Amino acid sequence: MKGINCWEYKKCGRGMDEPEKHKEGVCPVAKETRLDGLHGGTNAGRACWVIAGTSCDNDFQGSFSQKVFDCLDCNFYQIVMREEHPDFHHPGSILEMLIKKPS
Repeated sequence: MKGINCWEYKKCGRGMDEPEKHKEGVCPVAKETRLDGLHGGTNAGRACWVIAGTSCDNDFQGSFSQKVFDCLDCNFYQIVMREEHPDFHHPGSILEMLIKKPS
């Protein structure tokens, strides 16, 4: 089942089909094809918490280690975790997927 992606939920204007809506252009999450389909999302749209260089609520998030604790408290993360239970992939397992699938 397809789920809502983070850029749709947050309405940030940085999805693949809306690059003109935001001065920073398309988000790294929307470009990350190695996670396409994970949790029913497009690219990394339902695993944004593991993607470096994101900007959430107009706040630059930086690397995974800089952002992970904020993301664990994020309402979107909580929604995906509930919707995907019991098949939810935790951040560590998603990072392993990224390592195994070089870009």
